[in-house]
Amino acid sequence: MQRMITGYHLDAEGDWVAELSCGHDQHVRHRPPFQERPWVLSRVERAAHLGTPLDCPLCDRTELPERARRVRSTPTWDQESMPAALRRAHRLGARTWGRLTVIEGRLRFSAATAPPVTLLLGPGSVQAIPPEVEHEVEPLGVVSFRIDFYSVERDGGDA
Repeated sequence: MQRMITGYHLDAEGDWVAELSCGHDQHVRHRPPFQERPWVLSRVERAAHLGTPLDCPLCDRTELPERARRVRSTPTWDQESMPAALRRAHRLGARTWGRLTVIEGRLRFSAATAPPVTLLLGPGSVQAIPPEVEHEVEPLGVVSFRIDFYSVERDGGDA
C-alpha cells in the first residue's frame, strides 16, 4: 500500500527514516550497490521527496503504528445495534487508525489491503484497521464488540 512521506528523522545508528502518512516509519538508506538513494544525504533533496509515495508493508499487514495513541472508543455494539455503515465498505479518515475488539461471538473482517485481508474474529480477537483502507465488518450471529480510534502524533522531524 502506498503512503506519502511526511517527514524524516535519524535512527540510533544514524540512518535516515521516512515518516509516512499512516504513522509508520521506513528506513530510506543510501548503501550502494544494494540501496541507491543518494537523495537522503542532502537536506534539500530529502525535502524535495516529501509527499513521495513509498510502499508500506506494515499497513498491508494491518499493524498499528507504535506511536498510535487512543483518542476515543465506541460503545459496545452487538449485531443489532452496530451502525449499518459498518456492514458495507467504508474507510477511516487520514491519520486515523481503528482497533476492533471482539468481546463475544464472531465477526468477519475484510480489508482491501495488498493482498486483501479477510479474517474470522472470535472472542478476545483484536484487529487493527489502517487509515483510508476500504474495509467492512460482518457479524456472524450473536456478537458484541467495540472499536477504539487512534491517531499518530509526530515530533516534526528533520527534513
